[in-house]
Amino acid sequence: MFNLRKKSLKRFDLVLFITVLLLCAYGILMIRSATLTFDNLRSVKVQAFSTILGIIAIVFLTLLDYEFMGKIYIPIYIVSVLLLVAVALFGTGVEKWGSRSWLAIGGFKFQPAEISKVGLIIFLAKYIDNNKNELNRPLTLFKILFFSGIPILLIAKQPDFGTSIVLVFFLAVMLFVAGLDWKYIGYAFLSAIISLPILWFSLKDYQRNRILNFLDPERDIPNTGYQAMQGRVAIGSGKVFGRGLFKGVYTQFNYIPEKQTDFIFAVIGEELGLIGGLTLIILYFIMLYRLIKIAKDSNDMFGSLMVIGITAMFVAHIWENIGMTIGLMPITGIPLPFLSYGGTFQLVNMVCIGIALSVCIHKDGLNF
Repeated sequence: MFNLRKKSLKRFDLVLFITVLLLCAYGILMIRSATLTFDNLRSVKVQAFSTILGIIAIVFLTLLDYEFMGKIYIPIYIVSVLLLVAVALFGTGVEKWGSRSWLAIGGFKFQPAEISKVGLIIFLAKYIDNNKNELNRPLTLFKILFFSGIPILLIAKQPDFGTSIVLVFFLAVMLFVAGLDWKYIGYAFLSAIISLPILWFSLKDYQRNRILNFLDPERDIPNTGYQAMQGRVAIGSGKVFGRGLFKGVYTQFNYIPEKQTDFIFAVIGEELGLIGGLTLIILYFIMLYRLIKIAKDSNDMFGSLMVIGITAMFVAHIWENIGMTIGLMPITGIPLPFLSYGGTFQLVNMVCIGIALSVCIHKDGLNF
């Protein structure tokens, strides 16, 4: 279950670990700026506590042989789905956030959708590994799509369309990397195109407005387009060097809705400018490069696919969040990894890094 050999520990990817710590520190600093005028350090404390728990999780998971997760991949999947079912039955958040995405146990709230992302990645990686020689058989693909579809539909029903899209994205990437036949990729694109009208009419009004506002940014600025416009204006006002930390006009006077979560990049753009934004993107590039290297160097499909799924998940979040903030993507409420405020989100991201580091040091697949 654990591998404590010095030879294995020497493989520990220190560059990845340090990069993630820098991202976490960057995030805590920007959350402090985003909440300076109204939060009294509560968000900073929650984020810092989640980060500390995440570091502990990284240490534990790094020492844990990742093959152990493969042995319990079915229970992991079942627990992930049951948590989402519990959200459907007992979830909260509709009144405040417009979606039933949180479970409350006493005074503690968390988002099962975030946990289910990791659970689905582990399940898919092991299931595909177990059936790698039969991946392109219709029955095998049907089972993969069926088991993936359950959490995707439960999350979409909350509704959390953004997170469900993330699941679809890393599912597609994992299947592609595993060797999915091109004809199935063609069928998938054709099905997506055909289903667009059905998908459009199934969207809620606010979701349609987000897409329409993306296509025409000046369509409804005072109402449904307000958040997107304020984010872009704030970023533009930061220019190259920014207005200065804690000195952003749009940030400190609360003109940017959800600035500590979905629109944290707007805070960076206004207060730290182009330099701050590029610094963040460089840190993300280093992190993603190290993750891809771990996946490439892995000796087995299970470990490699887990890291590929994690990498794809991060790419989806980074691309969508920064894209929606600068006007290149519709707004979906997707947070920015290690930067956006969210205890569950932060902890889950750290767990993903721990899994990747476990794959990195346990390449031999030896259990002790």
